[in-house]
Amino acid sequence: MNFTDFGLDDRLMEGIDAMGYTTATPVQEQVMQPILEGKDLIVSAQTGTGKTAAFLLPLMNKLITTAHDAHQINAMIIVPTRELAVQIAQTMEGISYFTSVSSIAVYGGGDGNSFAIEKKALSAGVDVVICTPGRMIAHLNMGYVKLQGLKYLILDEADRMLDMGFNDDIMKIISFLPKKRQNLLFSATMPMKMREMARKILFDPLEINISISKPPEKIVQEAFIVYETQKIPLVKYVLRLKDFQSVIVFCSKKANVKQLSNDLKRAKFSIEEIHSDLGQKEREQVLLDFRNKKLKILVATDILSRGIDIEDIDLVINYDVPNDGEDYIHRIGRTARAANEGTAYTFVSEKEQQKFARIEELLGKPVPKALVPEQFGETPAYNPRTGRPSGNRRYGSQNRR
Repeated sequence: MNFTDFGLDDRLMEGIDAMGYTTATPVQEQVMQPILEGKDLIVSAQTGTGKTAAFLLPLMNKLITTAHDAHQINAMIIVPTRELAVQIAQTMEGISYFTSVSSIAVYGGGDGNSFAIEKKALSAGVDVVICTPGRMIAHLNMGYVKLQGLKYLILDEADRMLDMGFNDDIMKIISFLPKKRQNLLFSATMPMKMREMARKILFDPLEINISISKPPEKIVQEAFIVYETQKIPLVKYVLRLKDFQSVIVFCSKKANVKQLSNDLKRAKFSIEEIHSDLGQKEREQVLLDFRNKKLKILVATDILSRGIDIEDIDLVINYDVPNDGEDYIHRIGRTARAANEGTAYTFVSEKEQQKFARIEELLGKPVPKALVPEQFGETPAYNPRTGRPSGNRRYGSQNRR
């Protein structure tokens, strides 16, 4: 299902296109229409299934297309951590770029200046507030938060908030809100205490359960732990290991696609690129050449990760770590289709280690770490928990390539 099928406002569609979204994930397919229709929802969906866009897109569409008071807070998204608040705010900033929807992330840990900025927005009015419970209560206790016009409440990772002891804080925040509003509750699990909270907050909710698909077992998955500067030389090395007939290299940014494509062309590889800067006819021609084996290597953004129907791809390389588990599964799922086996390599830089660890958590097991050949020099250790990889370690599978 494409995003064009939801009937979203043109200004929002511009942001969706700029973010590289084309095809909806399963959670987006099932959740967006009921939200647009005004239903309360309780959704069981793991992180990495695309749920952030699943609630942001219909929320922003409603704010764009229905009358609301610009001097009030119109929507509140409550999350367990400031990291998640920042992540959602950044996603919203990208999607809302061509709209007039305003937002602010409200969370603790900052200085007095950040509190003053939050106070100004909360007292003057802002379309969407993304907040942690403790920080929002600190503002509510001051008496200036304008909530009389609030129409939408979203609780994200609600089970995690309960585990962290935020139940009373959430109920206190809700006591300040108008009774008539649309409520959306997202949770990875649905324990009894979660259902008890849902009964208190939601009105006649629709319940949706989403389980993320797993990649086929016949896909050989390996990760190379490297410095960012080692990625391009390593791509060339991997592509020369054997005579691959069909390879897709995925990058998260168009700039990386263009840089890598230029380097590979200079190295005389049979390669073309696909991204949103190309016209539809150009994309179709490149795909036709790839399908007909006139072209061996495609370097692409995620515009290609969903919906491409080519069954005999030998190798997928994630030049950049995908943004979430759903994207990872769609990328590597381009290989090992039909009765074929396939290989998927992911290049993980220092800054991408935590993101990759979240994907491994979603997969339910670690992805084997492949040997980086000695000619590339020292590589970082895989140490995602701290986010501070220590250098001078080498990782290796038993397969020296």
